[in-house]
Amino acid sequence: MESFGIAVSLLLCVMIQMSGANTELISVPLVMHGTKGKSLHIPVETHFGMNQVEFQGTWSQISPKENHLVTFENSKAIPNLQLKDTLIFNLTSISLTFKQLDEAAEGEYQLQINIIFPGQDKLESVIKTVSITVNVPLSTPVMKKSSEGTLVEDQDNVTLTCIVENGAKAKYQWLKNGKMVSLSERHIFSQNNTTLFINPVKKEDIGMYSCAVANPISHARSKVMELSVFYGPYNLEVNSDQGLRIGEVFTVNQGELIFFDCLADSNPPNTCVWISRTDNGTEVLMTGPRFEVPPHKLAQPTKFLCRAFNNMTKKQDEAHFTLVVANLGKGSEKLQGESAVSPLAAITISSLLIILCMLFVLFRKTCHPKRVLMKIYNRPMPEQKGLHRSGHEDATEDFGIYEFVSIPGKMESNHASCRSLARLDSVKDLHTTIYDVIRHVPETPTLSLLK
Repeated sequence: MESFGIAVSLLLCVMIQMSGANTELISVPLVMHGTKGKSLHIPVETHFGMNQVEFQGTWSQISPKENHLVTFENSKAIPNLQLKDTLIFNLTSISLTFKQLDEAAEGEYQLQINIIFPGQDKLESVIKTVSITVNVPLSTPVMKKSSEGTLVEDQDNVTLTCIVENGAKAKYQWLKNGKMVSLSERHIFSQNNTTLFINPVKKEDIGMYSCAVANPISHARSKVMELSVFYGPYNLEVNSDQGLRIGEVFTVNQGELIFFDCLADSNPPNTCVWISRTDNGTEVLMTGPRFEVPPHKLAQPTKFLCRAFNNMTKKQDEAHFTLVVANLGKGSEKLQGESAVSPLAAITISSLLIILCMLFVLFRKTCHPKRVLMKIYNRPMPEQKGLHRSGHEDATEDFGIYEFVSIPGKMESNHASCRSLARLDSVKDLHTTIYDVIRHVPETPTLSLLK
């Protein structure tokens, strides 16, 4: 039976290890962060029945100095009388609580306990340590700059300092436009990151800087500070929204006034000088970013240059171009190959023409204008309402040109034609002849067709 019990115990141990369960008898945190002036509780988790074993142990501080705190066993605890007003020991959970932390409480603490399980004479000894830090909440940091004036590229350097009046154990971080500043050949940090040294400053250093601080119990960020740098000129070029440009050559229409702009990336803005170049030398024409040229004064291609100078950086740059006057035709009003009619206007006009054509075709298919005109032309004068003709009135009132229509199957009457009238032997009685023609006209059928 004893061998069977041992085998079962070994099997249980193997199953516990395979299942990943916590086989430690006691667990405590490795690090505890406390706030100065406030309480701190160190929890202890036991993995055995406290009422089913015999135990005894101690709590003590082992660094930066050694100090005994409390001794305890199953039924009683004996605290250090010098610390009884600052510590609370719970025998039921063997946990420790600091009533009010100060800098002296910071350090490393040790819990040592000896356990005797029922039916065993062997002691199980457990030792656990925990580190306690005492922190002070950080105040909002303040940034300072070594130079209050504007910096000049490649000539000046600057030191930014982050100052925290209250707090401890702060970790510093530098931000530019909300992103972390990285270490480089020009960006150097002090040992604790409280300062940022930039040497020399460049155009890319322009931005909004701030410093962020944090410790285990608090964090804060300073107000942003703008760093401005004088630089340039960079990327100098001459532009114009008139004429045609190919490379450094501008071609303009005869008699057309043209303007040139000298543009560069620079802080502060450049001082621009316009110069004409000939075989005999150069001539300063004017100063300013815009240059006006009346082409009628140019008899041949002329070379010009724009010279940009930055008074702060003492740097300058030049852009050269040639101006040619020619007859570009009517289509030269728009520069740089632009069309006189914008693409949007062309699309709009085309759409309107297509819609008008579609409406015309639809009208022609629906209304048949040719047939309508023919009907209007051949329609007789409408009779007055209320006037009735019996066919026996004076025939002179009915004198005119008539067309006789015959509808097969509707009537069988004799027809008189112009040819039959021409064969009449006598026209002595004109009234009788006309009446005779009208008398043979079918009344009702003919009126129904004209309607």
